[in-house]
Amino acid sequence: MPMETPESTPDHASAPVNRSLSPEQKRRFLSDMLRIRRFEQAALKQYSGGKMGGFLHLYIGQESVAIGTVSLMGPNDHVITAYRDHGHALAVGMGMNECMAELFGKATGCSKGKGGSMHYFAPDKNYWGGHGIVAGQTPLGLGLAYGLKYKGLKGAALCFMGDGAVNQGCFYESLNLASLWSLPVIYIIENNHYSMGTSLNRSSAFKSCLAERAEGFAIDWDLCNGEDIYTVRAKTQEAIERAHQNSRPTVLEIETYRYYGHSVADAKHKVYRSEEEIERYKQNHDPIQRWKKQLLGEGVLTEAQYDEIDIAAQQEAEASVQFAESSPLPSEASILEDVYYEVDHGTAAGTTGRHFFNN
Repeated sequence: MPMETPESTPDHASAPVNRSLSPEQKRRFLSDMLRIRRFEQAALKQYSGGKMGGFLHLYIGQESVAIGTVSLMGPNDHVITAYRDHGHALAVGMGMNECMAELFGKATGCSKGKGGSMHYFAPDKNYWGGHGIVAGQTPLGLGLAYGLKYKGLKGAALCFMGDGAVNQGCFYESLNLASLWSLPVIYIIENNHYSMGTSLNRSSAFKSCLAERAEGFAIDWDLCNGEDIYTVRAKTQEAIERAHQNSRPTVLEIETYRYYGHSVADAKHKVYRSEEEIERYKQNHDPIQRWKKQLLGEGVLTEAQYDEIDIAAQQEAEASVQFAESSPLPSEASILEDVYYEVDHGTAAGTTGRHFFNN
């Protein structure tokens, strides 16, 4: 069943990784979560107005997971995720303009208008997508971790997935290799309790939680409440240290909740779950309001500061819509570009067909 008692979660504010946070950093987390929320709300409005095609998977309700985990990334840490990818993209530092333009299918989008909602990419920020195939990113996350170990870099691959992805075979193949080869990959299950329109209890067999399946592969695992940034950071930091120091994988299940359907096209999301359930989460478990309350209690935030941060996020989201609307569509000729990176950029591999592992 969905988590209903965040008050029972241990206090992780005193964890070393959280004790060192400055008031400015804490307010920045609030700003980052509000930026995701306002971006998604603006995207929903434009999608409903017929300005976008394809799918739109909203991250509203899960903001603390992306911000809490990504805030711990170092220079050699990487992120790869599934199709609900807007939150992670903004968390790593992608701009609203390039993200909104991609939703509009414009040439100024992060994937030049060719990827849409499910295919955001920012290699310069160690962000590798955005993948539309359920669990398809799990072996790719394994590959990122393999690359880190091969190059002797102290880093980790944070591979995000939904609870529905845990039943895909490629995920277990990845767990097997991750354990056998001792790779620094962290599989983060964002458990929002509904695999498309099917509840967790109807879609997955489990004893206590989904992450416990990692025991079958001799992999460390953990479960935490995703509503609280302190908790998310404390638990994620343990996994990152395991990856950095011991080059060992982790499966971390973070309980969260999505307010809207699987995608905007999921018209029955108030049929397979009640409106009362959704409202209960909005009123009692909203990650933004919970973090706001936390900061007000700590004396590092005022109501006026909150309003200022929120207004700035709304204005940025509105400006990104204007940018997307005024941006040009991709040219017809661009359909032949970006098919194969090595050829497009004239690298040695692209001109000779030889890659580093052939040398």
